[in-house]
Amino acid sequence: MTCGEPAGVGPEIAARLWDVHRDTLPFAWIGDPRHLPSGTPIAEISAPRDALACADRALPVLPHAFPADVDPGHPVPQNAAEVIAVIARAVDLVQSGAAGAVVTAPINKKVLQDGAGFAYPGHTEYLAALGGAEQVVMILACAELRVVPTTIHIALKDVPARLTPELLAGTIRITDAALRRDFGIPTPRLAVAGLNPHAGEGGVMGGEEIAWIAPLLDSLRGEGLTLTGPLPPDTMFHAEARAQYDAAICMYHDQALIPIKTLDFARGVNVTLGLPFIRTSPDHGTAFDIAGHGVADIRSTVEALRLAADMARARAEG
Repeated sequence: MTCGEPAGVGPEIAARLWDVHRDTLPFAWIGDPRHLPSGTPIAEISAPRDALACADRALPVLPHAFPADVDPGHPVPQNAAEVIAVIARAVDLVQSGAAGAVVTAPINKKVLQDGAGFAYPGHTEYLAALGGAEQVVMILACAELRVVPTTIHIALKDVPARLTPELLAGTIRITDAALRRDFGIPTPRLAVAGLNPHAGEGGVMGGEEIAWIAPLLDSLRGEGLTLTGPLPPDTMFHAEARAQYDAAICMYHDQALIPIKTLDFARGVNVTLGLPFIRTSPDHGTAFDIAGHGVADIRSTVEALRLAADMARARAEG
């Protein structure tokens, strides 16, 4: 687990998570021990595997020195370069086989840009660069739903131009492959949303579904993928509909994230598919407004750790 932004809730969540789940979810935390809550029992280790021997008595820490102390809720740009370096170090460890997966604590992109000229829109793009991945896919998962936004952090007005057959086909193929390899689903069922209201309603409310989305899905079915759609987005997420698929492929950010955050706001997990390693993260930000108050909700991070362990086990057994 990376430390993330040390002035955010990441360090206190790591400490509380160890305290509550030390016997069932052993992990190694990479960061500066000075940034953990005062009184947190720590055991400095030299390799992730050493965490198993000490997790019952202390939080296993792979120490990484930062130049500045932190005041929770008040990030300082002096630490930005080391936040980035911790992410790269975690990727090195998992790609070398020293660890099974990376769980990333939240970062603040503006702090990283101001302090270290961070050139990426976020975690996902930086991890893709570190892993040499041409296309990666974000999937949000909880017990009741998995959703994939094909376009992510762009303005709604830009979605139709950015949403291309190549992007959608790659998103579907990567999702299908990951569900087979990392989630243990032999024949994934993917439900694909339309772009427009009522999936265009025969072209009356938009023509993308007829012009290229439906033909693309037909082509992918010819490759052996199990797909339904394009479906009206407003009827895809009630309980009966969700029972018919393993993941929903959506066309833009809010189309995917509103239903999953409505169903389970506190336990959603962000997973990056298409990387040569496993990466999960809690589905929340740095929460500067509550950092240091000891009230941060650990449930999403718990689920991120559990899912990372399950995915690593499925990949090893596959």
